Amino acid sequence: MTPDEIRGLFLFESLDDEQLAWLAEHGVVETSAAGTEVLAEGDPATCFFVLLDGTVSLLRTIGGERAEISRTDHRGSYFGATQAYLQDDVTSRRVYLMTVVAVTDVRMLQLPAAEFGPAVRSWFPMGVHLLEGLFWGMQATQAVVSQRERLLALGSLTAGLTHELNNPAAAAVRATAALRERVAGMRHKLSLLASGTLDPATLPALVRLQEEAVERVAKAPRLSPMEASDREDELADWLTDHGIAGGWDLAPVLVAGGLDVTWLATAVGTCPVTATEAAVRWLAYTVETEALINEIEDSTTRVSTLVGAAKQYSQLDRAPFQVVDVHDLLDATLVMLGGKFGTGVQVHKEYDRSVPLLPGYAAELNQVWTNLIDNALAAMNGSGVLTLRTSHSEGRLLVEIADTGSGIPPEVVSRVFEPFFTTKPVGEGTGLGLDISWRIVVAKHHGDIRVESEPGDTRFRVWLPLTQP
Repeated sequence: MTPDEIRGLFLFESLDDEQLAWLAEHGVVETSAAGTEVLAEGDPATCFFVLLDGTVSLLRTIGGERAEISRTDHRGSYFGATQAYLQDDVTSRRVYLMTVVAVTDVRMLQLPAAEFGPAVRSWFPMGVHLLEGLFWGMQATQAVVSQRERLLALGSLTAGLTHELNNPAAAAVRATAALRERVAGMRHKLSLLASGTLDPATLPALVRLQEEAVERVAKAPRLSPMEASDREDELADWLTDHGIAGGWDLAPVLVAGGLDVTWLATAVGTCPVTATEAAVRWLAYTVETEALINEIEDSTTRVSTLVGAAKQYSQLDRAPFQVVDVHDLLDATLVMLGGKFGTGVQVHKEYDRSVPLLPGYAAELNQVWTNLIDNALAAMNGSGVLTLRTSHSEGRLLVEIADTGSGIPPEVVSRVFEPFFTTKPVGEGTGLGLDISWRIVVAKHHGDIRVESEPGDTRFRVWLPLTQP
């Protein structure tokens, strides 16, 4: 091309004669037939292209498939090594960021990036400094805000986990203290029973009754408040008739343990009348002791479950890349966010258990589920239904996270994955949660993430390949 022809391209219209001559000397006009791949995403960025004639399509690989980003026939449009002017070695400078395909026969001006980049730096030093400042400034800002986003999420999760751990831990401590008192009381009552006028065969019989009482505690039926009240009244009257003081205090304990008047009458019938009260209180201690042991077991099991979920969520003791059950990841995330649900949010799990194991970076996928579920909870504002659904087809896993919240306005739904864009009020969101999720799903796992939203029904769909890349 001649310098005058190059001047006709809007990109170069303000260059002087010397600069245009340089472009004419170093530029080469290339042609590509329709359907030809001009350049491929990920290949070394060796050339800067300017469209002269024809139509090209720009594509990005998403979810293992090429998706068209834009299509143009505008003369002067440019693509390829568009960041050749950068002096530092960064990925966006070294490789093509997208694939370009000739839709029709095309003619292009091709400039070698290794020569064009330094030329631009020498021609426009101030402009290049401004562009570099903008580029690196955005990179640094995104890194800092991304780190802040992670720290805020970690702090929120830590606070929730601490709260969840505190409840069962405190319950176990209280139950242990009460258990110590009940065991001491049982020893005291046992000494009273042993010092009474008991037949030698009576004490073993009471021990057997104690074992029966323990079994009845384990099988105690769930009673309605009315049923429990009626049985307590009946048992309290029986205790009073047998001269046992404090029957109204003992009755709720015995009823909760599944002991009724009929069984208790049989139990104390093996003891002398003088030992009836001691035997009843001994059995009451037995019931309370067993209930406290069950409470401690439930509390410690809950603590163990939470710790296990935290380990599953963080993946700290596992390899970064592994083959995992996606349902374990989702359940661990739900546990970690449990403190945010409150009483007004219902969780529906529609898991397809036939889904194959997923190869991927489990800890980072947990961050995706965290961002999506946290956004769903914010949208529902404490009341609604959160649905987690899984399925698979054609070698891809689908995870769908849906909520019944207010929805995303139609005019901004296409922007939710943009960095720093947020629909939350100022101070409540950085706008990087979904951008980070997009990068993890698309860039790192070669999957895809999309959203459909209307008031009362917002659905984020995440596709992940079931074959290791």
